[in-house]
Amino acid sequence: MLFLTYWFVLFAAAFFILYWCIPNTAVRVGLVLVSCVVFHTHFAGPAGVAPVLVLGVVTYFAARSQNKRACLAGIVLCVLALIFYKYSNFILTGMVAPIAPGLAKVLEGWAKHVLPAAPPLAISFFVFEFVHYLYDVRKGSAPLRNPADFGAFAVFWPTIVAGPIKRYEEFVPAMYAGARNVCQHDVAIGLIRITIGLVKKFIADNLTAYLAVWVPHYDALPLATKWWIFFALGLRILLDFSGYSDMAIGFARMMGIVIPENFRWPYLAKNINDFWRRWHISLSTWIRDYIYIPIGGNRYGIARRIFNGLVAFALCGLWHGAAWNFMLWGLYHGVGLAIASSYRELLGRPGRYLAVWFSHNRLLTWLMTMAFVHVGWLLFFYPVPKAWQMLKGLFGYY
Repeated sequence: MLFLTYWFVLFAAAFFILYWCIPNTAVRVGLVLVSCVVFHTHFAGPAGVAPVLVLGVVTYFAARSQNKRACLAGIVLCVLALIFYKYSNFILTGMVAPIAPGLAKVLEGWAKHVLPAAPPLAISFFVFEFVHYLYDVRKGSAPLRNPADFGAFAVFWPTIVAGPIKRYEEFVPAMYAGARNVCQHDVAIGLIRITIGLVKKFIADNLTAYLAVWVPHYDALPLATKWWIFFALGLRILLDFSGYSDMAIGFARMMGIVIPENFRWPYLAKNINDFWRRWHISLSTWIRDYIYIPIGGNRYGIARRIFNGLVAFALCGLWHGAAWNFMLWGLYHGVGLAIASSYRELLGRPGRYLAVWFSHNRLLTWLMTMAFVHVGWLLFFYPVPKAWQMLKGLFGYY
């Protein structure tokens, strides 16, 4: 974890001392930009910085031109870069190899000489924010004229690791407001959020170690332990993801900068729609605004709405990782959302009666939602055969 290295502790201490001691707003904003460059260069290295720098420069000038074709070309370039760096191996081994193994072997040999050992640090987050920026400018929003403002938005170090995914229209004013008015109250709130995030990460890391020891022996475990593992998977991913977000929000708040919340008690959701309004909010709203709505949203009837939702959530799954189980996890949630949003129309009068019945049985709908979500985590973490085996094991089947 980047936030727990000795280098980062020294980096953060030096940065915040300088930031709080400098009273000038413009100098503080400049310091934010410099710190972002230092942070990203240290953890990503030259090979990781170069692709992001190229995409950033293209994005900045495409948006400055306010030319719709230039913005569209920038979006295409960013998406292709993401596919190249993050999904090339998955496409070759998971899609091409089963159909044309000879071609896949040739392409794999070529890829070994072209692709880096690992994708550039946070390439998904950079691409998502660049696409958002270009899309909004293409739709008529004003571009950022100051390259320092764009650079700080693009490489803001607290959010690089795991978000929240920012919107430039909100972030840049918040950055200047923080640089002007950071106070002890902001610092105190930030420290509390960081502490909460650290506690969550500590618990999540211990759960990860526990699962790594016992899941390989899953079949031989007592039934009660299997159920504990089932719930521990859901607890672990919530604490891990939300812990990172808490720390990012906390570090930003220590600068006086307010960035959006990313998790709002998702395991209290009353249905699957409510769950996605609470879980990884910046990602789910990004998927809605820049994939689901542009491909048609709910504008063309129920069949097209369901199809658009499945496409959006398949991509949401792949965003988490380049593997089939992530895509299936996304499709699983896409199907769940399609059912939840369409059963009234599909079933007619019985559907309306069922909706009224659900509205009066909140405990049952909550239990159904949590069961659905936690079964999904098996797909998220494991290949389908392993996930199915673990699900059967919860009911004593092998």
